[in-house]
Amino acid sequence: MQDPPAGVALGIDYGTSNTVAVLRWPDGRVRPVLFDGSPLLPSAVHRDADGALLAGRDAVHSARLDPASYEPYPKSRAGDDALLLGGVEVPVAEAVAATLRLVAAEARRSVGAAPDSVVLTYPAAWAAPRRGVLHDAASLAGLPAPRLVPEPVAAAAYFTSVLGHRLGPGQQLVVYDLGAGTFDVSAVRRTADGYEVVDVDGLGSFGGLDLDEVVVRQVGAAVADADPDAWRRLTAPETAADRRAFRTLWDDARAAKEMLSRRSAAGLFVPLLDRDVQISREEFEAAAGPKLARAAELTAQLIERVGIGTAELAGIFLVGGSSRVPLAATTVHRATRVAPDALDQPETVVAEGALRTAAARASSDPTAARVTSGPPADSGTVAAGPATNRQLVPSGAAGTAGSAATPVSALPPPPGHRSTTPARPSSDCWLLATHTSKKGCASLPTPVFTPPWHRRSRCSPAHSWRVSPAGHWPSTSPRSRAYSSAS
Repeated sequence: MQDPPAGVALGIDYGTSNTVAVLRWPDGRVRPVLFDGSPLLPSAVHRDADGALLAGRDAVHSARLDPASYEPYPKSRAGDDALLLGGVEVPVAEAVAATLRLVAAEARRSVGAAPDSVVLTYPAAWAAPRRGVLHDAASLAGLPAPRLVPEPVAAAAYFTSVLGHRLGPGQQLVVYDLGAGTFDVSAVRRTADGYEVVDVDGLGSFGGLDLDEVVVRQVGAAVADADPDAWRRLTAPETAADRRAFRTLWDDARAAKEMLSRRSAAGLFVPLLDRDVQISREEFEAAAGPKLARAAELTAQLIERVGIGTAELAGIFLVGGSSRVPLAATTVHRATRVAPDALDQPETVVAEGALRTAAARASSDPTAARVTSGPPADSGTVAAGPATNRQLVPSGAAGTAGSAATPVSALPPPPGHRSTTPARPSSDCWLLATHTSKKGCASLPTPVFTPPWHRRSRCSPAHSWRVSPAGHWPSTSPRSRAYSSAS
């Protein structure tokens, strides 16, 4: 392994919902970068009337005044060329850079100077175009050229260097990463010169947002019958006031979900209906259980597919903010019969772990489904493992090229959902198993079709998504995030 770089290093985990950054000094001291007293910085961006991009909590606040110019999850759009904010196209790299500028500014305040080196993490399944967005964003933000590390490799480094667990040569760690937008599970092997990702699976349409939706559905079951019109306005907002209420409901649902991780019940106030609703952990887990059980099943399937025996399995490590939900660990234990390692604050694992990795050799296998030729600063090996030709299907069903892929498992649309999109796409150029961006979209043999309200991207001109007749605001939930053009 290489020695850690001299000077102050900055590790950044740019997440779907939140961004986390950690500083490391040459003497080994590690400290999270705080944003208004919190280690979590919202990854959201908002374009104001003057054309400036606001990020973090300023963006979240401004969204209630002008929701049409707001994007809460830019990372989920990394495969697109641009975002449509208030009728104006904004390159995705610029949106990401707005967040990274805040990180850079806070890091300078903490250190008294700019960091000497930067490490950025990325999902192991990301191909070179998406990783290139991170490189471009770091440059636009004025940061040093970053070293890129796969997220599961960073988690493995934390597992060994911070938690002190053993991961000997040849042993493998299974990283269960439940973030806001997606679920990923990876097998990471310890090698002579670092770590390599052996296999990756996941659910591209399941994450913490879907657990928030469980809370919203339970709220709807309690109040919708009493005032159907108010509930329709809340779930399919058409006015600025209703959109603000929509955002408030989903923010409070997320807070209630997090509270249920600590308490047996949580309450929230329902805007427009002016009612309080209590949600019990028992009710929440009954509804969320099947979704988390599916993630646990994929974890068990990956262990079996890779052929990780008892002696080779160093552990199962739960990371990502949504893995804090107690039922996540319970379902993994049931499915694998292995007690996973879970932390009280899993959000900071990847950012700190990234600083503890060393540059690993790049894979040279051009045929592997998950091996891509990335920028030269990439670190950590993403290897195909025993599934050399298998494409990564977001639903977790791994099929060989030329075979039919299992459709992405998706939650049914929330109450009040309206869609003008046909049930099946008119083109094969939709979200594909290899996560191709619009630039590289091709009619591959295993396209994965997602329900219209749940889709991620479409190979079509920028800002052509049309789902809601309500305009630029999602008609149902933050998950849909569909924007209509002004044409």
